[in-house]
Amino acid sequence: MNVTLIGIDLAKTVFQVCGVNRSGNPAFNHQMRRNRLIEKLLQYPEATIAMEACSGSNYWGRELKKLGFEVLLIPPQHVKPFVKGNKNDRNDAFAITEAARRPRMRFVEPRSLEQTDILVLHKLINRKVQARTALINQIRGFLNEYGVIVAPGKERLLKALPELLEDAENPLTCAAREALQSLLEEWREANRQIQMHEAKLKQTAKQLEPARRLMGVKGVAEKTATAVVAYAGDGKAFKSGRHFAANLGLVPNEHSSGGKQKLGSITRRGNNYLRRLLVQGAWSVIRYTDKATDRLSRWAAGVIERRGKHKAVIAVANKLARILWAMLYHQTEYRAA
Repeated sequence: MNVTLIGIDLAKTVFQVCGVNRSGNPAFNHQMRRNRLIEKLLQYPEATIAMEACSGSNYWGRELKKLGFEVLLIPPQHVKPFVKGNKNDRNDAFAITEAARRPRMRFVEPRSLEQTDILVLHKLINRKVQARTALINQIRGFLNEYGVIVAPGKERLLKALPELLEDAENPLTCAAREALQSLLEEWREANRQIQMHEAKLKQTAKQLEPARRLMGVKGVAEKTATAVVAYAGDGKAFKSGRHFAANLGLVPNEHSSGGKQKLGSITRRGNNYLRRLLVQGAWSVIRYTDKATDRLSRWAAGVIERRGKHKAVIAVANKLARILWAMLYHQTEYRAA
């Protein structure tokens, strides 16, 4: 039987591999060890390889492309409707082949090593910032147990904490002071690591030609520019700027029926980290619209006048996403005038 499509349900060491012919009938569907996978796939050099876009899929996508295979990565939410019967590896692998054969299925490109390096740095910073926030909240909670309240703001707390530890008149006990001193040292170390990684990110943005071009857009700095490059690459994976914005969840949710169109709030689908960065960039644009004269700021001012600031910020984030996609896709500079 001529195998034209192979679906792989990825795992750490044992993969489920399903091969189907042109009609979609399975030729084989069995488990395979990681070290035997390439050997098996090389028996079908003309076959297309389909996988879910998950952990490890970018690595396997790059390796299989080097061997000359056509690789299709499918978002997991598009595979789930094709799983028939019980949830198991055999059904999952066959569902991947079913999804890959759909004519209007959307696929993603495997990330390059450069994109992966940037993405790892972003996730590392994001995790450490979240851990630092949890640490700060814990410190405030501990202080509150002793009746000590500090004004809002992490910098105020960081400045006040050494003074509180030295003040013998406050209600903090010796055990509490020891615990808070340990948390303070942990906080300072977290600040040091975050600053180190952010400096590395800024250096990467300066060295990366697409990121340097994107930073010419108002509201886009090193973090947003590198995140867009890591996520979108050269932009070829998206059909248009609207497609890119929709992929980030920056378009209205629709619930229409009977010829009546009903639009709601944004869908919030896709990459919430990049969406948050674009929204933060949009706020920086809106904050100075009364003093700015560039085209983007004037357009934002008109939206604020018609719809208010909170709806305008989403509109500006949507426009930023479209502008950034166009710059990547067409490899152009930003024209602010």
